[in-house]
Amino acid sequence: MPLTVALDVRAQLGECPIWDADEQALYFVDIKGMALHRFHPATGRHAVIPMPEEIGCIGFRKGGGFIAGFRSGLWLLDSKGGREAKLAENPEDQRTSRFNDGRVDPAGRFLAGTIDEPKDGGKAHLYRYDRRGLVTLAGGLLTSNGVAFSPDGRTLYHSDTPTFTVWRYAYDPESGEATDKTLFVRLEPTEDDRGRPDGAAVDAEGCYWTALFEGGRIQRYAPDGQMLAEHAVPARCPTMVCFGGSDRKTLYVTSARTGRSESELAGLPHSGSLFAMPVDVPGLPETCFDPSV
Repeated sequence: MPLTVALDVRAQLGECPIWDADEQALYFVDIKGMALHRFHPATGRHAVIPMPEEIGCIGFRKGGGFIAGFRSGLWLLDSKGGREAKLAENPEDQRTSRFNDGRVDPAGRFLAGTIDEPKDGGKAHLYRYDRRGLVTLAGGLLTSNGVAFSPDGRTLYHSDTPTFTVWRYAYDPESGEATDKTLFVRLEPTEDDRGRPDGAAVDAEGCYWTALFEGGRIQRYAPDGQMLAEHAVPARCPTMVCFGGSDRKTLYVTSARTGRSESELAGLPHSGSLFAMPVDVPGLPETCFDPSV
């Protein structure tokens, strides 16, 4: 089945879609548009919640609301998107660094990475946040992305988008420690294809789905790194995937239009929109951030 437009929102930089099973709604951010979006597919209702700065990632929060990564750091948001409290400062140079991709781990911690916007020094990191504070899990990155976990929570996937690479770690859900870093997937760019791994999600069979930024497609990989499927997206820059619907068998894909040429946007006018397609294997439910962990 082809991907179709689920919401013609045309975000500047749509990212981090997550599915609320109780509300049967999809939340996602527009980083450059500085907004949090809420979309109810059953009714078509769509709300845009302005943010005071660039918001890169979100996770649901135990008891309601969200944890979110901004340029300035990690914040708690209430259920309406209002900022309640700052949890951690972005420890990097905020003139050229902001929080980017993130996800709640199986125990309720928040993993979030940053982007080194000049991409000239490998200054970005992947961090873990829990009641002990902010801890570095990986460094030397250009754009931290693609955080996802295996169904048993013992494998962490993580990409560094500009290096065309997805890494795999042994992950301990009890401690939040990531060890034994190994190569999972490395894409080979060509002159005509610069598709590189952006945001991701894992399905119930343990397969890793990734959006290929500037690749115009999404891919599904088996746990051993073998590519199993590829689907074209009607946008040059898909950014992240997630599973939704009552059975978690609808795959949603966010996308970007910022920085794209007029000719590209003329040919792909729905760039920045939210796309969807049915899948046979359901995705994993989202875990809620638990500040007590």
